[in-house]
Amino acid sequence: MKGEGEWHRRKHGASKCRVWRKIHIGIDEETLEIRAVEVTSSNVGDAPMLPKLLKQIGLDRQIATVTADGAYDTRACHDAIADRGAAAIIPPRRNARPWKRDSAGA
Repeated sequence: MKGEGEWHRRKHGASKCRVWRKIHIGIDEETLEIRAVEVTSSNVGDAPMLPKLLKQIGLDRQIATVTADGAYDTRACHDAIADRGAAAIIPPRRNARPWKRDSAGA
């Protein structure tokens, strides 16, 4: 008797190693213009990309709000948003706890 994985391999051949790419974009919500872009491999998390995206937007451009999903609920993301003088609209993670007020994004 063969297991499902072995049966699948014999029936369909060995699986091919696929490399996935992710695109991270920053969009102006009023004009829908793309302001920042980063392409990464699938093993790079979303949160580390937010500060890099914000750096692509010139300091002469005002950012009012940054809207993102719970994956961006990190201190580094909140600090990067606060450094640009913007408000973060990010839902807290399921296991979120209040931060001590020792940084700009807290």
